[in-house]
Amino acid sequence: MAELEVLTDAAILIDGDRIAAVGRYADVRRATGDVEQVEVSGVVYPGFVDCHTHAVFGAPRLDDHERRALGMEYQGIAAAGGGILESVRDVRARSEAELVALTRARLGALLAHGSTTIEVKSGYGLDRETELKQLRVIAQLAIAQPAALTSTFLGAHEVPPEFRDRRGEYLRLLCDEMIPAVARQRLAVACDVFCEPGVFSVAEARAILGAASRHGLGVKLHADELDGSGGAELAVELGALSADHLAGVSDAGIAALAASDTIAVLLPATLIFLGRRRQAPARRLLDAGAAVALATDFNPGSSPTVSLPLVMALAVSQLGLRHAEALHAVTVNAAAALRMATDRGQIAPGFRADLVLCSVSDWREVAYWMAVNPVTAVWTGGSACPLRMGPVSLGTHVQA
Repeated sequence: MAELEVLTDAAILIDGDRIAAVGRYADVRRATGDVEQVEVSGVVYPGFVDCHTHAVFGAPRLDDHERRALGMEYQGIAAAGGGILESVRDVRARSEAELVALTRARLGALLAHGSTTIEVKSGYGLDRETELKQLRVIAQLAIAQPAALTSTFLGAHEVPPEFRDRRGEYLRLLCDEMIPAVARQRLAVACDVFCEPGVFSVAEARAILGAASRHGLGVKLHADELDGSGGAELAVELGALSADHLAGVSDAGIAALAASDTIAVLLPATLIFLGRRRQAPARRLLDAGAAVALATDFNPGSSPTVSLPLVMALAVSQLGLRHAEALHAVTVNAAAALRMATDRGQIAPGFRADLVLCSVSDWREVAYWMAVNPVTAVWTGGSACPLRMGPVSLGTHVQA
């Protein structure tokens, strides 16, 4: 991950939605006929892949933010009516059309920061109809805006209040009704579980993800976010695409990930926003041989950021990644976390022509400038994307 090829005075030949050739400008130009030329100044990167977001939500959780600043812990915030269940109440009350409008604006902001492929999870419904509503929002937007979307079912984000004294019934609802409905309607390609003490246990996660696998869904886990509970080991046992968060991963979990094809997805902006001092052990994961990716974890409660360049900068300053490692972590490795590594994440012949232009003079600057968006142009599938580079509405009053 510390090695990459940097070309200067280069050209990229695009044919349809694919990259046909890459090389020195003179060589590529000599090998082509009469083609449209677009000259750019700066550095062109592979399109960034944000492999972990929760972009379908209603209002930001501002009260949570202030309570946390005053020292309140997660359990106290939840007891005061905040946390994930606040977003659940909000999303349950909103129409599908309103959620489409809100999410479209947020996807535009992600795209303007270079994310050309975006994974979007459900998980703010926690009942059959609202989870399906969230997934339909993703499906509608997948054909209505330039970024490529992939959807993940996260009905096991939390136990809803109406099932707090009936956990077993909610597990049966997930496995026997919700997962089959999602698979039957082809509304998701993967299933995720928040495997954490106090949320879903390893045994519960194994049962849910086993049902998902039987219905043809890929497997992902929120694993060991704050405390080590065996989530990473379970991810490897199940052949998961990714184990995400990992701030509390154990030595055994690191060893298991290093010996597997499961991608370790790290989310440094989340722990910064939560005020946590401990980050995921990125260097230990890399040095052990694990494949590491980065993502925004864009969500209303713990990571309200749409910027993968910011996440890359945090990965260098907080996780100890090299610049090349950070770039690989938001391109080819992030694509691997979505089972797309043979299609995107590289500027190479045959790959999808997803490209990001940044107004920098050194390729390392994309992971250097803090809270500055260096992106000036984006192409998805070979087509230039109109970008709204000014303020983007992320709030709750977007008109449908």
